[in-house]
Amino acid sequence: MESSKKIVWYNLAFMAFSTVWGFGNVLNGFVYFNGIQVIFSWILMFALYFVPYALMVGELGSAFKDSGGGVSSWINETIGPKFAYYAGWTYWACHITYIASKGSGGLKALSWAVFRNAETYDTFPTVYVQLGTLAVFLFFCWVASRGLNPLKKLATIAGSSMFIMSILYILMMFAAPLINPNGGFVTPDFSWDNIFPQFNLQYFTSLSILVFAVGGCEKISPYVNKVENPSKGFPKGMITLAIMVVVCAILGTIAMGMMFDPAVINGTQESFNSYVSNGSYWAFQKLGGYYHMGDALLIIYALCNMIGQFSTLVLSIDAPLRMLLDNEEAREFIPSGLLKKNKYGAYINGIWMVVILSGSIILIQSFVPGAASVLAQLNKLNSVTMPMRYLWVFAAYIALRSARNKFQPEYRFVKNQGVAMTFGIWCFILTAACCIMGMYTPGDMFTTALNVITPVVLTALGVILPVIKRNEKA
Repeated sequence: MESSKKIVWYNLAFMAFSTVWGFGNVLNGFVYFNGIQVIFSWILMFALYFVPYALMVGELGSAFKDSGGGVSSWINETIGPKFAYYAGWTYWACHITYIASKGSGGLKALSWAVFRNAETYDTFPTVYVQLGTLAVFLFFCWVASRGLNPLKKLATIAGSSMFIMSILYILMMFAAPLINPNGGFVTPDFSWDNIFPQFNLQYFTSLSILVFAVGGCEKISPYVNKVENPSKGFPKGMITLAIMVVVCAILGTIAMGMMFDPAVINGTQESFNSYVSNGSYWAFQKLGGYYHMGDALLIIYALCNMIGQFSTLVLSIDAPLRMLLDNEEAREFIPSGLLKKNKYGAYINGIWMVVILSGSIILIQSFVPGAASVLAQLNKLNSVTMPMRYLWVFAAYIALRSARNKFQPEYRFVKNQGVAMTFGIWCFILTAACCIMGMYTPGDMFTTALNVITPVVLTALGVILPVIKRNEKA
């Protein structure tokens, strides 16, 4: 009876796939890494980073199967409560930039669904677009403050539909030349010179995009001990996940290579920014054209994306805040004012902190010329800040293996202590290096400044709060 409730390894792989992977990852890789050249980088990233990362998460989840707090709980068990607070703070702080991008993304999707072109949204004065984004953001902050979450079920539906649309895009694109041979497809150049990337400044400052794309599998850690025969079933599921993701990344990249010419994307900075913010919509618009479906696929994709963006916005305001402030260990370092709840059970002062920090990013970007540039800027900012939370996963793993006699996980990534520590340190250093290098945006000092100042301010605030709490106790 008990075994019938266990998760089979291939079901785990599908669960993790829909959590980790999305259509936007294919587009970002294609745009930032000169088209099909990204295939080489995807393979390296999966082999040297994603697979070890996923298997380390499995060992951590197995060691602390009764801890419900995820990364913060792992840090609390392995290093201590003060660092558990910093881990929880990092997870919350990363979402400040993410929240700022969701309003813009949702309005962009709405514009495509209504006007079915890039020009309408992109030609609006940036200050009006950002004021509209601020209004949407404040509305959803109000929704969160009322203890309401009306989009929670829609988030699940939108996430599932986006996953289906991603797979559908690959299948339909590969079939398109057979159905419509005169569709005007681009012929990708698979010569070695075109596939092998140029390891220049642009390449290394963009690696954070790929790290951001493959991160987040720590969300499946609670399922490690629910898998049939975890020591064999979990790694099998994770390796299957890696194969599925790399196949989708490669096939999705080739499909995009049949649609878009990298020379056009990289022609000017304006063109590049436009593809970053509009590329996924153009992809489905072109796909519908190949099948004589008009803009039907585009509208479906835009509506799914809009619902997904707005639902993620309200979830990101509420969930990370609760994860931080509900944590008993973290509460020891947080001023009591932030722990105040209103009559709806929402952390009202915490929401005000989100309003001030995310709202500041939204307003600062009112001075950026062009709405497409704002989305490109937020995309890069997220790729710098969001992977910072993965650093705590690797810190917890290094601490776990350092105290190997204290903890006895049912599943181990590798038995050899030296190999385990090497992978943990390697992934930590690679993540930190990609975040730091990603801060620099060649030729754009405003974006570079935003990428540097934002993490510094958030980190400083995280350090200041325990000082305030200490003084409060005194």
